[in-house]
Amino acid sequence: MEWRSCYLDMVLVPLGFFMSIAYHCWLWHKVRTQPFTTIIGTNASGRRFWVSAMMKDNDKKNILAVQTLRNSIMGSTLMATTSILLCAGLAAVISSTYSVKKPLSDSIFGAHGEFMVSLKYVTILCIFLFSFFCHSISIRFVNQVNILINTPQDPTSIVTPEYVSELLEKGFLLNTIGNRLFYAALPLLLWIFGPVLVFLCSVTMVPVLYNLDFVFGYRKGNKQGKADQVNGCRDCESV
Repeated sequence: MEWRSCYLDMVLVPLGFFMSIAYHCWLWHKVRTQPFTTIIGTNASGRRFWVSAMMKDNDKKNILAVQTLRNSIMGSTLMATTSILLCAGLAAVISSTYSVKKPLSDSIFGAHGEFMVSLKYVTILCIFLFSFFCHSISIRFVNQVNILINTPQDPTSIVTPEYVSELLEKGFLLNTIGNRLFYAALPLLLWIFGPVLVFLCSVTMVPVLYNLDFVFGYRKGNKQGKADQVNGCRDCESV
């Protein structure tokens, strides 16, 4: 009976994950080939211009640069703190007797065994831990940029706007990965209540992320779209 009760978990949960992974693979392909059709590619190009402008006129814009980077660090810190707090809560649940799960056993679909319950909590815990790790490393890179962006410009210096932009892109790339892992954990949280909700949440998240990740009508605004797109591919190599 335990094996039969796992059928829904074995079908719906991997199917929901496959939909999410397929969407992000397609998004990565779009960022590489048509960066200005995506928010990620457009923002990456804008950040490179921003770093160049901040370092070129650093005497007047140094405070603006530090404040902007500080806001980014605060956002990553919030996500990292949320992830590690959820990890602590899940660790407490795993070490308990799962009594919180017992009243729900008769009202949900899918497997109710101790092994499946442990698998659910451990999977969610691992994803939140990876999200925390990505946000922590992102804070490290942005902190480095926070110092280097105010470096005096010197022809012999190895700290160039291109180098600082590369560090900033690594930081934002890790921040994006951390956010996506956090989003991926949301359907898994619903796995506690059954695999049907996991599948429904995954199906709902794909169109929501699509509307957040892509720029619509970008071709109408600029006649130099093709030239910008070629340059954008170079700008987004680190994304």
